[in-house]
Amino acid sequence: MKKILLLVLAAVAALFAKKKLDQGKAEQALWAEATDTVGKA
Repeated sequence: MKKILLLVLAAVAALFAKKKLDQGKAEQALWAEATDTVGKA
């Protein structure tokens, strides 16, 4: 029973970490688009 609980906990932690990474990447892309001066003429 403990192994199943640890497995579920690890899966939840992995999903949370992936969600945070995706949010960070999306925010970084937004900032890159907003501050990009190469394409503006």
